[in-house]
Formats: sequence, structure tokens, C-alpha cells
Amino acid sequence: MDFYYSPRGSGCRTVIMVAKALGLQLNKKLVKITEGDNLKPEFLKLNPQHTIPTLVDNGFSIWESRAIAVYLVEKYGKDDSIYPKDPQKRAVINQRLYFDMGTLHDSFMNYYYPFIRTGKLGHADNFKKIETAFEFLNTFLEGQDYVAGNQFTVADIAILSSVSTFEVVEFDISKYPNVARWYANAKKTTPGWDENWEGLLQMKAMIEARRAEAK
Repeated sequence: MDFYYSPRGSGCRTVIMVAKALGLQLNKKLVKITEGDNLKPEFLKLNPQHTIPTLVDNGFSIWESRAIAVYLVEKYGKDDSIYPKDPQKRAVINQRLYFDMGTLHDSFMNYYYPFIRTGKLGHADNFKKIETAFEFLNTFLEGQDYVAGNQFTVADIAILSSVSTFEVVEFDISKYPNVARWYANAKKTTPGWDENWEGLLQMKAMIEARRAEAK
């Protein structure tokens, strides 16, 4: 399987960890968006939205990290443990995946990503949305060890990718005790964590360089 990615991307790191959990090997192809790799004709044939991550599995092309993650689990999972077939369990996992995409990760993009591009953080209202997202996640984790029920699932992997991204921008996760407890365990037990962190260190270096420029 060809996997078009950047090691810094949250969605890319999600797919890498899911693949590790499934014991899959990805043929990683680095895409340098700043150099326009994603706009080349050969990439646009694979993904007309020209986004990463993009997966090509024996001629089948799919993009959007959570869609890729679910595809890999459904096609290659030895069992349904990280994406159960039970409709109610799966509904909760899907809700958490949509929460990650539309609330948690989105809050990062609206507040911190402008700094990476321009050297200026987003509006204070955007920071409040981050706090609200973490409050929700803290509630989801009340009395349980996993984000979507009583077992480790693909939702834990996707949300781990996002929460770890907040760590490198020095957001205070400790203010949310259930999240902090879950995060400490997830870092130790999730397959592919080391590669996730390596990508985050690259992001951290980029942020620190931007901070130096802004001074």
C-alpha cells in the first residue's frame, strides 16, 4: 500500500498508528506540500482534493485520515476489536471520530495553525473553543479508561494524535484530569506512539523556528 503523507500531520500520524496496531506495512511516500507535490498531475489523479494523507491500496485510492483508518481496520483487521461490529459500540466510536475531526482537531487548526503560517495565534474565542473541546473529552472519559467505551479502539488512536499535538504547543492538558490520565496510559500502550512523537518533534521544531522569527 502506498501512503502519501507528512510525518507532522495529525491525520497522517493517526493512520501510521492504526497500521501499526494492525501489523500492516505502509510504503510511505513523503509529500512536500510547500513544494507543491500535492498539486502535481500524478497526485491529482489519485486525490483531486490534493490532501494528505492519501492511501492507495492495489489501485484503490482513499483520503481523509479517519476514512482511511476505518478502511484499514475493516479490510485488514484480524478481528473487530478496535472497531466493533456492534451497531451501538460502533456508533459511539464514530461519534468520537467526528468529535475529533469537527471539534477537537478543528479547535487546534483555528487557534494554533495560524501561528505556524503567519506567526500570529488565532483569536481568544478560538482558544476558548479548545478549552470547551477538552472539557467535553474530559466528560467522555469520566469513569472509563478509553474514549469510546470499555476497550481500546480506533477512536483512541485518532484522539491520541490530536491530544499529543496539543502537548507540543504546550497546552495545559493537566487541567483536565481524566484526559491527562487517559493520555499518560495511551502514550505507553498505543502501537506506533514513537513514530507519532517523532513527527511531533518535527512540528515542534517548526513552531520554535517561527517563534524565533516573530521576536
